[in-house]
Amino acid sequence: MSVTILQIAGQMWSSRDIHTPTLDKLAAEGVKLENCYIQPICTPSRSQFITGRYQIHTGLQHSIIRSRQPSCLPFDLRTLPQRLQEAGYATHMVGKNGTWASTSTFACRPAVWIITPTSRATGREFACTTSTRVSVWHGVREGVIPHICTHKESEKSLLLTILHPSLFSFSSFQAVHTPLQSPREYVYPYRQIGNVFRQKYAGMVSAVDQAVRNVTYALRKYGYYKNSVIIFSTDNGGQPLFGGSNWPLRGRKGTYWEGGVRGIGFVHSPLLRRRKRVSQALVHITDWYPTLVGLAGGNVSRMDGLDGYDMWETISNGKESPCLEILHNIDPLYNPAWHRSLKNRYGIWNTAIQAAVRVGDWKLLNGNPGYGEWIPPQMLGNFPKSWWNLERHTEAKKSLWLFNVADDPYERYDLAERRPDVVKQLLARLAFYNRTAVPVRYPLEDPRADPRRNGGAWGPWEGDDENWEAFYLRKRKVKKQKRKFCKMKSFFRRLNIRMMSNRI
Repeated sequence: MSVTILQIAGQMWSSRDIHTPTLDKLAAEGVKLENCYIQPICTPSRSQFITGRYQIHTGLQHSIIRSRQPSCLPFDLRTLPQRLQEAGYATHMVGKNGTWASTSTFACRPAVWIITPTSRATGREFACTTSTRVSVWHGVREGVIPHICTHKESEKSLLLTILHPSLFSFSSFQAVHTPLQSPREYVYPYRQIGNVFRQKYAGMVSAVDQAVRNVTYALRKYGYYKNSVIIFSTDNGGQPLFGGSNWPLRGRKGTYWEGGVRGIGFVHSPLLRRRKRVSQALVHITDWYPTLVGLAGGNVSRMDGLDGYDMWETISNGKESPCLEILHNIDPLYNPAWHRSLKNRYGIWNTAIQAAVRVGDWKLLNGNPGYGEWIPPQMLGNFPKSWWNLERHTEAKKSLWLFNVADDPYERYDLAERRPDVVKQLLARLAFYNRTAVPVRYPLEDPRADPRRNGGAWGPWEGDDENWEAFYLRKRKVKKQKRKFCKMKSFFRRLNIRMMSNRI
């Protein structure tokens, strides 16, 4: 059996003004996942996909892995490709990644494309491990691999399809992440769109659609299609500031509102028993790990510590979803909410901490869940500044919200005051999950990662035998000492963030 994962960096394919014939056809002939949930930013989504565990169980609760950070997934976790290799699969990855380390064995976390044939993550890779500021269409300077683009990702995927009868291919497209760059032939059909960001964004979406067409064509050409499973998913919500749109959902990328964590996904396969339908079943990105291992013949019941569920019977036969609740995250390092920050809710949970959980139809948000407005699509570039305030939501400052997302998917009606019984239950679930959390791994940036110290190019900067734990402890002590001298800097940074939030 061939398993092909198609993942894009950001939200897309949610507007009629952008043409995606290939994706539309694949989704229409497969199973559309109406309640497909991911994480609000890239590293948490990709880490949960590849481990089947919530980020509180991998130490990646906070933010993303930066280019110079000596951080990665814990070494003791068995990743999805490793499990599939045990089942006899050849595993390959093409595109963007965000969960690897800085050693030569586990690949680096720089803004270039690398080939690491012995990586523990995916077996053989052709990957960009972070979002880069240089051109993703015409390569990077200093002699790094040129012509890095969505087309190259699809071309590499085509080559992988002829390598092994049992194939796991993870095509992780850099698009539609910033920088917004696309060949002119893809942007030209959208010249009637007045917003330049939206034009380029639409061109990138069309390029992704063409790349998916190339990959699926190769599956058919080399005889893989009849025994294949194609999964398409985004890795976070859209960014309206750069052409994306989550309308009419609330929030955007980087937030725990539905606009940040509710993704777009579908499964296309001749192996599906009930096709051409829309599934309302609750699906989370952690569910793909046990689902794919089960499809490959692995024993999911013997895998301890997984947070995901095997969803194949739900997706293929329309059975009830075993996934009844989702922990979106608990981030103890994020700036705590300034209001109601003590344990004033039944003495169960500190509502100043950024956290979000969904149980059944109920969703609870704590702390500061991020920018919580409804942002209409900005189709014209000359919209007045008041456009940002068309759906600006003003309410008393608070740190706790409760929504019934089945009846109110746009999160307009806070029911926290009306249903204190549900609030208490969900706070108890947060407290339960928090007791199982591992310490956050978010070290300071390592100056040794500077490309100027490595011949002008990004690459692994640590030895395989380096004591990482000692490095983490040493850096933490330095960080505490620096805080004494950086109070004003921290104050102005927070002030600037608040000013920009009010502006938009």
